[in-house]
Amino acid sequence: MLRMSLGVILAGGLSLVAATSADANTDAAARLLVPHRAIYDLKLKNASERSGIEGMFGRMVYEFTGSACTGFSTNFRLVTKISTGEETRLSDQQTTTFEDMAANQFHFETKSFTDEQLDKQLSGDASIVDKGIKVEITQPDGREIELPSSDFPTSHMLDVIANAKQGKSFFEARVFDGSENGDQALLTTTVIGKSQSAQKDDVDADKAGEFAKSSFWPVTIAYFNENAVGDPTPVYNMSFKLYENGITRDLTMDYGDFVLSGSLAKLELLKPQQDPCPAPAK
Repeated sequence: MLRMSLGVILAGGLSLVAATSADANTDAAARLLVPHRAIYDLKLKNASERSGIEGMFGRMVYEFTGSACTGFSTNFRLVTKISTGEETRLSDQQTTTFEDMAANQFHFETKSFTDEQLDKQLSGDASIVDKGIKVEITQPDGREIELPSSDFPTSHMLDVIANAKQGKSFFEARVFDGSENGDQALLTTTVIGKSQSAQKDDVDADKAGEFAKSSFWPVTIAYFNENAVGDPTPVYNMSFKLYENGITRDLTMDYGDFVLSGSLAKLELLKPQQDPCPAPAK
């Protein structure tokens, strides 16, 4: 069953007491998320002949800041060098987002470069409304789109952590993150393994610093197009090891025709912003 967004649940008639309790639980979980900057080294794990890719490597930088009260910001940059045997090209994707969980609003901006030349720019805003979410694209063209009820990325991550802590191994959700052309939400299925600790052969556990010995959950999320028919194939799958504080490592990104692996190379904890919100009632 697809998880409905908070806005739609409230529209469905939950009592004020129940809504306040749900908000308090979400706020308490959000306070556990740690502001951080993570750098991942990427390399090609495998590629089909159809992909035309003979070699690929790169680096991904992910920065997560903010608080439950002020909202959460992400800065993401993915740089890869791709070899087809006949040519080599440099791909650079830069994305920033801001998610205001209290106001149910989400802002996104993406710039994509090929060989240092800008070839795509996208920006817009999304908000939860009574019947779903409303998306306002500001670049490259001004337009409005209405989509079914969806989670924004940080809210979805909190759902993953909540399900993991409850021992649930599978759940579904619809997620909007402003990717591609910013005009569609993706259906997701999430598989969560049992909590475990790093083993001696764990590829990047030593880069997790003070969290190296903390327990984590192995997670795999598959993303599907909304309008897929029959037995749909995921647009892509992402597997990773997830800590309760939102930090991830040991990534595998499966795009169908090729697969990338990402090892945590450096983790930097950032100074938390002052949170003006009062602590949730116990």
